[in-house]
Amino acid sequence: MANKTPFPTVDKCSSTGRDKHTVVTDMDGTLLRGRSSFPYFALIAFEVGGIIRLLFLLLASPLAGILYYFISESAGIKVLIFATFSGMRVSDIKSVARAVLPKFYCADLHPESWRVFSSCGKRCVLTANPRIMVEPFLKDFLGADMVLGTEISTFKGRATGFVRHPGVLVGKNKADAMKNTFKEAQPDIGLGDRHTDIPFMALCKEGYMVAPTPEVKAVKSDKLPKPIIFHDGRLVHKPTPLMALLTILWIPIGFLLACLRVAAGSLLPMPIVYYAFWALGVRVTIKGTPPPPAKKSTGQSGVLFVCSHRSLLDPIFLSTALGRPIPAVTYSVSRLSEIISPIKTVRLSRDRATDASMIKKLLEEGDLAICPEGTTCREPFLLRFSALFAELTDQLVPVAMVNRMSMFHGTTARGWKGMDPFYFFMNPSPAYEVNFLNKLPMELTCSSGKTSHEVANYIQRVIAATLSYECTSFTRKDKYLALAGNDGSVVQKPAVIKANKVMGC
Repeated sequence: MANKTPFPTVDKCSSTGRDKHTVVTDMDGTLLRGRSSFPYFALIAFEVGGIIRLLFLLLASPLAGILYYFISESAGIKVLIFATFSGMRVSDIKSVARAVLPKFYCADLHPESWRVFSSCGKRCVLTANPRIMVEPFLKDFLGADMVLGTEISTFKGRATGFVRHPGVLVGKNKADAMKNTFKEAQPDIGLGDRHTDIPFMALCKEGYMVAPTPEVKAVKSDKLPKPIIFHDGRLVHKPTPLMALLTILWIPIGFLLACLRVAAGSLLPMPIVYYAFWALGVRVTIKGTPPPPAKKSTGQSGVLFVCSHRSLLDPIFLSTALGRPIPAVTYSVSRLSEIISPIKTVRLSRDRATDASMIKKLLEEGDLAICPEGTTCREPFLLRFSALFAELTDQLVPVAMVNRMSMFHGTTARGWKGMDPFYFFMNPSPAYEVNFLNKLPMELTCSSGKTSHEVANYIQRVIAATLSYECTSFTRKDKYLALAGNDGSVVQKPAVIKANKVMGC
């Protein structure tokens, strides 16, 4: 961007009384703090094409940078588009754009640009990025009415890696796209961050520049129109070029380390797994006092450990904390996960009578673990607790589970779940915190007249309060509709989840 422009900076723009005004803004460096779109291309490359595609994109990025600075912005972006999209299924690109990118985009929202953008009644975004990768975020999370971006070429449901006419949306192409969209109407506000944005900004009644300010803090999540509760993808952090390189170099080492950790958890006696994990860099923190094991000889029924659900490893780390294997009922895990599991896993049939009978029999044999959310949630929210467990026993012990990962998420809604434990253990130093809460008092159980829903909601609130999480009424079906376009078992049309289902505890 030139040192001097004919436009004032965005902090000079008033956001008062703009509800009937139209704003047109650039994306990278304007609506977002970061000017580089590489991390978002890298997310698509890794989530769809894996480590090989990410490596290809990383190797192509120096060429893209040279073309960007010495030839044209358009030429550099074309290289990134080709390296990322060529040969990919369009449906896969759309899936990542809907389920993965919004989390990272929201974490980079520019506060001043968002202040102006959100105050206007009609919102349009012009961007050099492919429209297919940015539109779900801009429309579903920021309330954009129109998204004008670069259109990619496709053939038989796959991206060719090339762009369609009129090419990459930069400079004059942005101005032409705006003219074709608004015709004779003149937008009220234009926001940009570089000299190539001046042509479209000059067509607006007011224009404002967003100066490069990397130190400015992004918009807080509670200031967004709706919170991001569900998101997918394996990478924890935004893959800058350096982070992408470190990820590529670490994956072979991390996978071997993960295999060693999985083997330790699966083959060693449970009483020593805790120490083996610590020796292998897996941190397990135990809080609270767990109840003693049930004695079947005295006719004592087993305790039902009611856990918050962060990954499919929750019951295993519960067993690690207790020093003894605790069977777990599961909703859907891969066959590989069942084979390598060091504890007994029993699949729920989703038939209420059948599942109730099975859980009662398991409790007669001893202690049991259940995650009544039915699916995992990465953010500080608890999904709705299914109430069936509360009808089956009064011996209920809430367990607040927390895990920490620095590189990879150990859950997925779109990918192969069999890799979930490996991705968790591929983190350099993954951690789990197991917090045993007080056993539910008898007066708060169904035997004392409480309904199963009251018991389930109470336990949800207790665990949420312990973790400083927020309760929601979202379910497994809601999650899979939002991320995978199905309910977790059969393919259905995608649905947009409304934020008004979030409720306080």
